[in-house]
Amino acid sequence: MEEERGKLTVRAVERALDILMCFADNRDMSLTEIATRVGLNKSTVHRLLATLDERGFVLRNGDKFRLGYRVWELAANLTQVDDPAQLLLPEMERLRELLGETVSLYVRDGNDRIRIQAVQSNQAIRRVAPVGVRLPLYVGASSKVLLAFAEPEERELIVQAPTWPDTIEREAYLQQLEEVRRLGYAVSFEEREPGAAAVSVPIFDRAHKLTVVLSISGPVSRLSLDTLRDYAPRLMDAARRMETMLRTVN
Repeated sequence: MEEERGKLTVRAVERALDILMCFADNRDMSLTEIATRVGLNKSTVHRLLATLDERGFVLRNGDKFRLGYRVWELAANLTQVDDPAQLLLPEMERLRELLGETVSLYVRDGNDRIRIQAVQSNQAIRRVAPVGVRLPLYVGASSKVLLAFAEPEERELIVQAPTWPDTIEREAYLQQLEEVRRLGYAVSFEEREPGAAAVSVPIFDRAHKLTVVLSISGPVSRLSLDTLRDYAPRLMDAARRMETMLRTVN
């Protein structure tokens, strides 16, 4: 009986965390929307939301819910002096002023990449890059860098996984990754979304292991393939400065 009660408790925690993760890409959600997203009936979700509301993890506004103040209290303790998302922000802002485009940092999480920091372009037409967005690893300049400089066995597992899209030929993609390693950067031109282009470079730690990926992105009207290649050396220079900054605190 004790073990069964423990399993129920763990399941309730898992469901509550699933509910909180619904707000990763939505500011406000209704009970029905949340229940549909997590695949639970509305009465169960309502009970969990009531507990989360009572503890301050969600707030109710009419028929909508949003993240509560407790989440921000936890997030405040996430940032440390050696956190790349904060430590490299001034250099990212300098790069934005130099090139005029949106600057982002990405890390790999399993078979996805996550944008952990972004400095938006000041131009009227720009590519908006929300922090925290999760994107697939099989497309885009940052994805290619994350895979190209990953450990060989990790790269092979991801590319050969059953979830790899049939529309992307594995051997051709692996050849692209070889080229990325040779050049030290990757470009993408309307690969993930129409009208968008990007160039990305790796940032390594002291042991020359990939820490984070630095990327410049914007509309194809300003970022032609030639422009992306012209920007690559400047991006690599910025990455070397960022590596030095990271190594001073690690």
